Amino acid sequence: MKASPSAEEPQWLTAEEQRVWRSYLHATTLLEDHLDRQLQRDAGMPHIYYGLLVGLAEAPQRRLRMTELAMKSKITRSRLSHAIARLEKNGWVRREDCPSDKRGQFAVLTDAGLEVLRRNAPGHVAAVRQALFDRLTPEQQKTLGEIMQIVAEGLQPNEAGADLPWLR
Repeated sequence: MKASPSAEEPQWLTAEEQRVWRSYLHATTLLEDHLDRQLQRDAGMPHIYYGLLVGLAEAPQRRLRMTELAMKSKITRSRLSHAIARLEKNGWVRREDCPSDKRGQFAVLTDAGLEVLRRNAPGHVAAVRQALFDRLTPEQQKTLGEIMQIVAEGLQPNEAGADLPWLR
């Protein structure tokens, strides 16, 4: 009689897999902290707020339903609501009621929010370049991109690649 899957011994990480996993966790934590500090210093906002503004800038008519923005940003609706309230206070985003759904709302990037992105994108991309790309050879960059795409596709299939129309 075969044991049930829950009774089987887990497939523990090898020493090399454990090293790779911990290196990945350490590097991503440091990178996120670095980018968060850069955006706080230069733009007065955390990295997650910058990501919300980018998400809206890339959306048709610079607007997304709040539920869609939460899903794309991988944050809870509660956390999104708090973030949007802060962005509204700065005049970078506004909420609009959804005409087809009385309970639904859109988050809309304002002209001032678009200008904040345009003003801060060069410093942010310089921080990303310095922290990540300048440290890797072109071959390593290609390999990292391929690896991250495989991981992302395994976790969230059918995610389209991003374009940056708001920089134009």
